[in-house]
Amino acid sequence: MKERIDKILAVNMNIARSEVKKLIKNGAVAINGITVKDGGEKCDISCDGVTVYGKKLKAEKYIYIMLNKPEGTVSSTEDGRFPTVIDILPDNLKRRGLFPAGRLDKDTTGFCLITDDGDFAHRILSPVSHVEKSYTAGVDGEIDFEKAKEAFLKGVVLSDGTVLLSALLERVGETENRFKVTIKEGKYHQIKRMFASLGGKVTKLHRDSIGGLSLDKTLKPGEARLITKEELSAITDGKTPA
Repeated sequence: MKERIDKILAVNMNIARSEVKKLIKNGAVAINGITVKDGGEKCDISCDGVTVYGKKLKAEKYIYIMLNKPEGTVSSTEDGRFPTVIDILPDNLKRRGLFPAGRLDKDTTGFCLITDDGDFAHRILSPVSHVEKSYTAGVDGEIDFEKAKEAFLKGVVLSDGTVLLSALLERVGETENRFKVTIKEGKYHQIKRMFASLGGKVTKLHRDSIGGLSLDKTLKPGEARLITKEELSAITDGKTPA
């Protein structure tokens, strides 16, 4: 499939569009030996020879995107009523087959991982893999912290009888109604239901990290960037990248 050369370079080199413009302006980019003059030129990287400073550009089979999901967006590929996390991606990161790896509720914000790699998504979402996801939750209601902490650790029993895997509960700062929750599975409205079982109501929920990778604090709500290979490893092995 033919795509704009500036988009191909941005995605496969993991660089900003401004850097791509510099490369093209400097005459560093060529398609089948012909120097590119305009970022809007199109080619098919699977069959056309794209070079940067004479070195052939290798197409990435899959891409992995970190999005700071804003409130009001839906974690799906399409929706008839609300904008999706795919809709709000910058054009240079969009390509066919992208989907969110796991679902965040419409009112939940924070780290949403978007990819076209189904095997990777399954691996980080499966409870068997024990990939932790951490959230900050604002909660209304009287919560006995020590009792809640013990219940989370043992595995909360939901109202329908579902027994959840062990989870961690920590206080955030000095406030009594903000908590850090770390889980290893992702059932429907899980954290909201966990607190509801203890008499609390989640009023705000933000995903902070997946595995050992935290949301990039420089990303404003609605902004996204590619995840590096080092960061990708941090998700699966749980170790924070240097």
